Amino acid sequence: MIIARTRGELPAPAGRRAVVMTMGALHEGHLALVRRARELADQVIVTIFVNPLQFNEAADLERYPRTLDADCALLEPLGVDAVFAPSVDEMYPGGNPTVTVSAGPIGDILEGAHRPGHFDGVLTVVLKLLHLTAPDVALFGAKDAQQVIAVRAMVRDLAVPVAIEAVDTVRDPDGLALSSRNVHLSERERAEALILSRALRAADQAARNGDAAPDVLATGRAVLAQRPPASAVRVDYLEVIDPRSATTVAEDYRGEAVVAVAARVGATRLIDNVTVTIGEEP
Repeated sequence: MIIARTRGELPAPAGRRAVVMTMGALHEGHLALVRRARELADQVIVTIFVNPLQFNEAADLERYPRTLDADCALLEPLGVDAVFAPSVDEMYPGGNPTVTVSAGPIGDILEGAHRPGHFDGVLTVVLKLLHLTAPDVALFGAKDAQQVIAVRAMVRDLAVPVAIEAVDTVRDPDGLALSSRNVHLSERERAEALILSRALRAADQAARNGDAAPDVLATGRAVLAQRPPASAVRVDYLEVIDPRSATTVAEDYRGEAVVAVAARVGATRLIDNVTVTIGEEP
């Protein structure tokens, strides 16, 4: 397995190429992306880069775990051909780029409203990594639903020649979605964070029962409202959104939708979601 620190060290394409973009601190969710990439392609590239453009708080950037050696040890047995782990100077020589990608309206709602500029930073690094790695397919985790929506919109609108595939969220047995940020949760906070996945399961069941979008939304929010006043969980939002635009759906919406939730649990911000179908008879 090649570990490339510069673009010049990346291997030449060999057959169909897949890329999995990460910020490191890999867990089973990332490895599921890699395994799927191995199924889809002859050559698999994993990028590990903590992108400063997508962090709103310097402290959050500073404490993001950096575990390159451990990450590479996890990737090599999976048949990864190369890990691209550039420095900030390699990615952004001369400082932050003058020209960046705008997420447009997708970047102003939900996560974008709570983290201004976040998706501009995400799309800028994604587009640059797509140029550098030249994949046929790029794989992203479905847990970051709004990110997937934004990346697909960018690829469509800018005619980037790559297929985008979302891979299902991987969860611990108790339902908590895997995240590199989970290491920051205390034992109590982790237990309280389970209310997020419980709310999503309740919303999913409401959709399966044939409930309309407002009732699906109300069901999920009702679960969140059960947390005690002293809970470490501070909910930012729970919304039912369109999987093409990330906008909240109309009351009479029918079809596939995403129930998305975000919260601060102590000092750690967590997101999660579930895909549902609205308007089907049970």
